[in-house]
Amino acid sequence: MTTWNDVFSANLGKMMAIQIACGELVVKNRNWNVDFNKGIIAFADDEYPLQFLGSEANSYNTWLWAWENINDFDDKIISLARSIKEKGEKLNLEALTTAEIDITDELNGHNLSIVACGLTDKNYCYYRGLHSGGAIFVAFNGVDEKVFSSINAGKFIDITMKCIQQFSLNHKLFIESFLEWNKTKYKWQEDRVIADFGKDGELKIEFEKVEDNFRIKNINLNS
Repeated sequence: MTTWNDVFSANLGKMMAIQIACGELVVKNRNWNVDFNKGIIAFADDEYPLQFLGSEANSYNTWLWAWENINDFDDKIISLARSIKEKGEKLNLEALTTAEIDITDELNGHNLSIVACGLTDKNYCYYRGLHSGGAIFVAFNGVDEKVFSSINAGKFIDITMKCIQQFSLNHKLFIESFLEWNKTKYKWQEDRVIADFGKDGELKIEFEKVEDNFRIKNINLNS
């Protein structure tokens, strides 16, 4: 993985699954509150330890990484952001090492948070908290482990279709990474992936070569 698109493609599937589960099991459309001094995010009365990732500013249409630390936050709550910067340096990814970034469809708080949480060794969700001047993005953990559980074939197909319709991706890398995170055994047969979803059946994902890339041509579940 050497390009931003590759890193994003490799982390998108699992993070979409995690974020959907987080919304259903943790956030549940409840009011949120962040206390940076205590280092927590709360949804109603439920509190979770947070890591500050960064913020979007409406006035400048920019993203600012938390490790820039202009608010003099405690290092404890920006340690994740710092570690992502270090990984960005190793991967030579400017998006992870440039303090302030112009927001685009490709680079924005959501996509940067997806990669930040996806590259960590721990299980993290993230939340976008809107305020009058823009939005803050925080990662948090300590949630129900069900949030990070494998998903069934139906949800896998649904997330895959939404992702490839919404984003320009490396489809092959997206699928293989998503299946591996989901602990789903799969094999290649010529230009198709055959994934074993157990009682749900076999999922066949057919690819076609478009210039130098492989793109998903067809998805079929044989139950």
